[in-house]
Amino acid sequence: MNRIDQRFAALKEEGRRALIPYITAGDPAPEHTVGFMHALVRAGADVIELGVPFSDPMADGPVIQKACERALVHGVRLTDLIEMVREFRRGDAETPVVLMGYLNPVERMGLEAFADAARDAGIDGVLLVDMPPEEADLMGPALKARGLASIFLVAPTTSRARAATICAHGEGYLYYVSLKGVTGGASVDAADVAEHLAPLREMTELPLCVGFGIRDGASAAEVGRVADGVIVGSALVSRIAEHAERPEAIPAELEAVLGEMRQALDA
Repeated sequence: MNRIDQRFAALKEEGRRALIPYITAGDPAPEHTVGFMHALVRAGADVIELGVPFSDPMADGPVIQKACERALVHGVRLTDLIEMVREFRRGDAETPVVLMGYLNPVERMGLEAFADAARDAGIDGVLLVDMPPEEADLMGPALKARGLASIFLVAPTTSRARAATICAHGEGYLYYVSLKGVTGGASVDAADVAEHLAPLREMTELPLCVGFGIRDGASAAEVGRVADGVIVGSALVSRIAEHAERPEAIPAELEAVLGEMRQALDA
């Protein structure tokens, strides 16, 4: 088992829900990202999703779009993110790290070169928003051969047949998008989430983690009652944006936001 599988197995044994924060690599400047990652772990992160800055992040709302813009001003690329994870691993050999982004940067780097570099740096999983499961056979084997999990999204509008295809290809955990739209949208409806997760549990034994619309401890706890994990991005990235001119204040801000969610999930 890779680190993701180990972490979820431990959480299941403890009867706890996974807390998975997302931040964009290089936001507000590349030298701060590794420190932010360690702050997230201190606050109770079980897995970290690290976003690859991209010029057209079509699944993301304004908050994460602007985070990508701030990172791209500094020329942050996929190779820089990989080096950030390598540096993070010098201080943390246990927390799973998932690269989250879009297919284009990976294709530009080259699949084999990317998979080798990701494995060597200590990345555990890859979630490419615009890689459909129908094309997973192109990338999945290369990742699997290096112990990297292929993680997929499922949306409220996903048909049952297509959800079954996604579940068949997925590894690590399944990312359920709780809202129709982009990141940073409306508040999540836990009852609606529960209704959509029920058929997925019939299709897969993968942990079901819910993202989009998790804003605070209350929403995290509500979703945690029906899901195996909660994923939070915009609530953290917005704090980074608020303090972009004073990056030394950001770790404490991230710990405060995520710490509240950790306490609520564990209560």
